[in-house]
Amino acid sequence: MNIYIFVDMEGISGISGSDFVMPGNRFYSLGCQYYTMEVNSCINACFKANAKNVIVRDGHSSGNHIIWKEFDKRAELIQGSTGNKRFPGIEECSALILLGYHAMAGTQGALLEHTYSSTTIQNMWLNNIKAGEFAIDSAIAAEYNVPTIMVSGDDKICAEAKNWIPDIVTCQVKRGLSCQGARLLSQEKAHSLIEEKTIEAISKTSSIKPPQISKPVRLRIENIERGINKIGENIKAIDGRTVEIMADTVEEALLG
Repeated sequence: MNIYIFVDMEGISGISGSDFVMPGNRFYSLGCQYYTMEVNSCINACFKANAKNVIVRDGHSSGNHIIWKEFDKRAELIQGSTGNKRFPGIEECSALILLGYHAMAGTQGALLEHTYSSTTIQNMWLNNIKAGEFAIDSAIAAEYNVPTIMVSGDDKICAEAKNWIPDIVTCQVKRGLSCQGARLLSQEKAHSLIEEKTIEAISKTSSIKPPQISKPVRLRIENIERGINKIGENIKAIDGRTVEIMADTVEEALLG
């Protein structure tokens, strides 16, 4: 069995605000260390659960935050831009783990809540249902018939994930108190929990089904900034800040 891990930074244990996730901020280098350590804990658990291969996609912002020299040598790492592919190589895998995720934009009390961009996107809807990164990314994986078997992060993203995939294994490594604050487990407890839940999730792979998304896909995006709508053959304006994209797949609607 091959496992795909897509990792974001906001939901990593030890991360409690923007200072850890934005290059140039005072705790960013520490955030990269926490990020790399948590990825390695998940990789280690995958191999304990008899995974044959593990592919890790560095998915935070520019995709260049995992410390390569400290990365588990048994796994493969994808960094940088991947163009119109959200999960390059996922077709080789049996399951997807979304590590270090965060709740959708507007979630009350969620740590660093946003949907893809905290500076440009206010809200998104997938087939008329308000959706965050978890819903959209698990839907993209489903287009490759790959189930999303685990998510880690704060209590808010764990609850959000259960609404979309009731059988998913959730790994709560902290409790969101506000956009810029969290109640954290110790590093030892958090990493132990990551390993425990990863092994559990892999054992349940066959019973966790990919979400079913009706086609064609309708993706609505409400922007924060005014006057930036781009209109095209499959893109129509809803109002001065909102567009709706029609596409054959979720991946195409999101990445073009």
